[in-house]
Amino acid sequence: MSRRPVAAVLAGCLLLAIAACGADRRDPATAGTVTVLAAVSLTEVFTALGEGFEQSHPGRRVRLSFAGSAQLAGQIAAGAPADVFAAAGPESMQRVAGGRDAVVFARNQLVIAVPPGNPRGLRTLADLAVPDLKVAICTAQVPCGIAAEKALASAGVDLTPVTLDQNVRAALTKVRLGEVDAALVYRTDVRVAAGEVEAVEFAESAAAGNDYPIVVLPGAADPAAAAEFVAYVRSAAGRERLREAGFQLP
Repeated sequence: MSRRPVAAVLAGCLLLAIAACGADRRDPATAGTVTVLAAVSLTEVFTALGEGFEQSHPGRRVRLSFAGSAQLAGQIAAGAPADVFAAAGPESMQRVAGGRDAVVFARNQLVIAVPPGNPRGLRTLADLAVPDLKVAICTAQVPCGIAAEKALASAGVDLTPVTLDQNVRAALTKVRLGEVDAALVYRTDVRVAAGEVEAVEFAESAAAGNDYPIVVLPGAADPAAAAEFVAYVRSAAGRERLREAGFQLP
């Protein structure tokens, strides 16, 4: 009887080992690490929540990535590795989780962001329709743009913005740099930029609120750690941080 070459046996063992590793996405070097993709408007508060979670959960680590909700949803749909997704609106969440198991943990509303002192004297949404006023809003494909369209429709205002941005922080930055006279952004974003911009509240803001859902994604590398992070966001400590950041709580 012929014997298989030792090299062939070793090669077969190596392939089996690789297959076994591939069957489990968890890397021992990153066990307990939660990869969180979150809307850019959550940057500051989720950074603080991540630090609080690590302190209260020894051995756990949080890896955060921020961008527009629609952009993140596209990345997840394309296979980007992630354990938790926190979006600024239900539309983006629907793309990746179909609404299943997602829970609302916060709510935000739009305001008009203006330079310090409100030099153009803006008071209402109708004021944004002044012909020579430069206004930035988000594109209709992202949550802040969807909210802006709802608010403008509720107010009966026909607005022609000078720029349509991919996320709320891009619109806010244009006010901070003096590139536009005003922008429709979230109330919490103005708080982050306190001293550089001011907020003008408007009556239709209630019709322009966004729910923020969060979910443990299917195929999370460490579902237990991911669920712990979501629970922390929704805990008393997490809710207090969100409230301090200016978010409304469900």
